[in-house]
Amino acid sequence: MFNKSGRFQKLQLAGLMLPGTLWLWLFFNLPLLIVMFISFVERGRAGGIKLPPVYTLANYQQFFDPLYLGIFGHSIRIGIVVTFWCLLVSYPLAFYIARRNERIRNALILLVMIPFWTNFLVRTYALKQVLATEGLLNFALVNLNLIAEPLALLFNEAAVVIGLVYGYLPFAVLPMYASIEKFNFSLMEAAADLGASPARAFWRVMLPQTLPGVVAAFVLVFVPVVGAFITPDIMGGGKVEMIGTLINRQFGVARNWPFGSAISLVLMVLVLVGVIAYFRSGSEERRAL
Repeated sequence: MFNKSGRFQKLQLAGLMLPGTLWLWLFFNLPLLIVMFISFVERGRAGGIKLPPVYTLANYQQFFDPLYLGIFGHSIRIGIVVTFWCLLVSYPLAFYIARRNERIRNALILLVMIPFWTNFLVRTYALKQVLATEGLLNFALVNLNLIAEPLALLFNEAAVVIGLVYGYLPFAVLPMYASIEKFNFSLMEAAADLGASPARAFWRVMLPQTLPGVVAAFVLVFVPVVGAFITPDIMGGGKVEMIGTLINRQFGVARNWPFGSAISLVLMVLVLVGVIAYFRSGSEERRAL
């Protein structure tokens, strides 16, 4: 009787998991396998892939050309800069929200979430209009006599960084807020009673306790920023090359699907390895503490 009950429970569990498993295979694993297959075949004369397929490793070898490695390194650098600014801005903001009363806190969280209700492309174009030569920001600065002529705020790396910080800031605020909101602030009072300065209490007590939120914010911002292509293309005007714009061009104008697929998989693997290494190092530090 017990064995029959256990088998029935397993069948029930398998039935509950089946829709999700099918969804993952159809819309995640299967497309990933297709991209993997394309990355190992030669490009056709008119683009796409050669049929019947001719298998090769040349697409991966091409990625390790100094030109493409430089673009990848540039993407990593921009990702680090954007993530740094997002963390720097979002931690105080999340702290401020967490310390308000419930009504104000819910209203502020709603304001943070509102950008998710608007298409990312629309928001990027809106920011472009704000930073344009005849945009809102330059208009205000000129009319306040703070500058003599409009500033060139677009089509450079700074514009790309501003656009990415603007677009991905909510992804950093929300996990940090969730971590800070659970923090027991009486520990800060205890640290102060023991003679710790506010700065020392923050670094030794609050930051380690809220570190999971910081790590989650880092991952949620850094990973998509490295592969971003919409913001660099719009805000950079084609002058700022990132790995995401390179992939987009391979599948679009260049019609080199095998090389684009190879870049996509290399990027995915390298970012995944970096994230796993980061999590492992963090867990080892927490065990050491």
